[in-house]
Amino acid sequence: MIHNSVTHVFLLMILVYLGILLFACLLRAIRGPEVSDRLIATNMMGTIVLVMICAFSLLLNEGFLVDVAIVYALISFLSVVLITKLYMGVHAEREANIDVDADIEEGIEELIRREEGKSP
Repeated sequence: MIHNSVTHVFLLMILVYLGILLFACLLRAIRGPEVSDRLIATNMMGTIVLVMICAFSLLLNEGFLVDVAIVYALISFLSVVLITKLYMGVHAEREANIDVDADIEEGIEELIRREEGKSP
Protein backbone atom coordinates (compact mmCIF):
# COMPACT_ATOMS: atom_id res chain seq x y z
CA MET A 1 0.00 0.00 0.00
CA ILE A 2 1.01 3.59 -0.53
CA HIS A 3 1.80 5.17 2.83
CA ASN A 4 1.48 8.78 1.68
CA SER A 5 -2.15 9.83 2.07
CA VAL A 6 -1.83 12.63 -0.51
CA THR A 7 -0.73 10.16 -3.18
CA HIS A 8 -3.49 7.77 -2.14
CA VAL A 9 -6.17 10.46 -2.52
CA PHE A 10 -4.66 11.65 -5.78
CA LEU A 11 -4.75 8.14 -7.28
CA LEU A 12 -8.34 7.68 -6.14
CA MET A 13 -9.32 10.98 -7.78
CA ILE A 14 -7.59 9.89 -10.98
CA LEU A 15 -9.48 6.59 -10.93
CA VAL A 16 -12.82 8.35 -10.45
CA TYR A 17 -12.05 10.77 -13.28
CA LEU A 18 -10.99 7.94 -15.57
CA GLY A 19 -14.19 6.07 -14.69
CA ILE A 20 -16.24 9.09 -15.80
CA LEU A 21 -14.25 9.31 -19.03
CA LEU A 22 -14.75 5.57 -19.58
CA PHE A 23 -18.51 6.02 -19.27
CA ALA A 24 -18.41 8.93 -21.76
CA CYS A 25 -16.47 6.78 -24.23
CA LEU A 26 -19.01 3.99 -23.78
CA LEU A 27 -21.80 6.40 -24.69
CA ARG A 28 -19.87 7.52 -27.79
CA ALA A 29 -19.28 3.90 -28.78
CA ILE A 30 -22.99 3.14 -28.50
CA ARG A 31 -24.38 6.31 -30.10
CA GLY A 32 -21.91 6.69 -32.97
CA PRO A 33 -22.99 8.24 -35.39
CA GLU A 34 -20.25 6.88 -37.67
CA VAL A 35 -18.41 3.59 -37.45
CA SER A 36 -15.14 5.50 -37.17
CA ASP A 37 -16.46 7.24 -34.03
CA ARG A 38 -17.31 3.88 -32.52
CA LEU A 39 -13.90 2.49 -33.41
CA ILE A 40 -12.04 5.43 -31.86
CA ALA A 41 -14.22 5.25 -28.74
CA THR A 42 -13.48 1.53 -28.39
CA ASN A 43 -9.77 2.17 -28.74
CA MET A 44 -9.95 4.98 -26.19
CA MET A 45 -11.84 2.75 -23.76
CA GLY A 46 -9.05 0.19 -23.99
CA THR A 47 -6.46 2.86 -23.26
CA ILE A 48 -8.40 4.23 -20.30
CA VAL A 49 -8.80 0.75 -18.80
CA LEU A 50 -5.07 0.20 -19.29
CA VAL A 51 -4.26 3.40 -17.37
CA MET A 52 -6.76 2.42 -14.66
CA ILE A 53 -5.06 -0.96 -14.22
CA CYS A 54 -1.69 0.78 -13.89
CA ALA A 55 -3.12 3.22 -11.33
CA PHE A 56 -4.52 0.27 -9.36
CA SER A 57 -1.07 -1.29 -9.52
CA LEU A 58 0.43 1.81 -7.91
CA LEU A 59 -2.37 2.12 -5.39
CA LEU A 60 -2.20 -1.50 -4.24
CA ASN A 61 1.58 -1.81 -4.72
CA GLU A 62 1.12 -5.00 -6.76
CA GLY A 63 3.61 -5.49 -9.58
CA PHE A 64 1.72 -8.30 -11.31
CA LEU A 65 -1.01 -5.85 -12.33
CA VAL A 66 1.46 -4.23 -14.74
CA ASP A 67 1.79 -7.63 -16.45
CA VAL A 68 -1.99 -7.81 -16.64
CA ALA A 69 -2.01 -4.31 -18.17
CA ILE A 70 0.48 -5.38 -20.85
CA VAL A 71 -1.63 -8.40 -21.79
CA TYR A 72 -4.74 -6.22 -21.81
CA ALA A 73 -3.00 -3.74 -24.13
CA LEU A 74 -2.23 -6.53 -26.59
CA ILE A 75 -5.80 -7.81 -26.50
CA SER A 76 -7.18 -4.29 -26.91
CA PHE A 77 -4.93 -3.64 -29.90
CA LEU A 78 -5.94 -6.92 -31.56
CA SER A 79 -9.63 -6.22 -31.00
CA VAL A 80 -9.35 -2.79 -32.66
CA VAL A 81 -7.51 -4.33 -35.62
CA LEU A 82 -10.17 -7.05 -35.91
CA ILE A 83 -13.03 -4.55 -35.78
CA THR A 84 -11.31 -2.40 -38.41
CA LYS A 85 -10.79 -5.35 -40.75
CA LEU A 86 -14.40 -6.43 -40.25
CA TYR A 87 -15.68 -2.94 -41.03
CA MET A 88 -13.46 -2.61 -44.09
CA GLY A 89 -14.73 -5.97 -45.37
CA VAL A 90 -18.37 -4.95 -44.90
CA HIS A 91 -17.67 -1.59 -46.55
CA ALA A 92 -15.98 -3.25 -49.54
CA GLU A 93 -18.86 -5.71 -49.86
CA ARG A 94 -21.39 -2.88 -49.85
CA GLU A 95 -19.43 -1.04 -52.55
CA ALA A 96 -19.30 -4.21 -54.66
CA ASN A 97 -23.05 -4.79 -54.24
CA ILE A 98 -23.80 -1.21 -55.31
CA ASP A 99 -21.81 -1.75 -58.53
CA VAL A 100 -23.54 -5.09 -59.17
CA ASP A 101 -26.96 -3.60 -58.51
CA ALA A 102 -26.26 -0.77 -60.95
CA ASP A 103 -25.14 -3.28 -63.61
CA ILE A 104 -28.28 -5.38 -63.06
CA GLU A 105 -30.52 -2.33 -63.38
CA GLU A 106 -28.79 -1.30 -66.61
CA GLY A 107 -29.20 -4.84 -67.96
CA ILE A 108 -32.91 -4.87 -67.13
CA GLU A 109 -33.43 -1.49 -68.77
CA GLU A 110 -31.61 -2.75 -71.89
CA LEU A 111 -33.82 -5.84 -72.02
CA ILE A 112 -36.95 -3.69 -71.67
CA ARG A 113 -35.77 -1.46 -74.53
CA ARG A 114 -35.13 -4.50 -76.71
CA GLU A 115 -38.55 -5.96 -75.94
CA GLU A 116 -40.22 -2.64 -76.71
CA GLY A 117 -38.32 -2.47 -80.00
CA LYS A 118 -39.53 -5.98 -81.05
CA SER A 119 -43.18 -5.29 -80.27
CA PRO A 120 -45.08 -3.42 -82.98
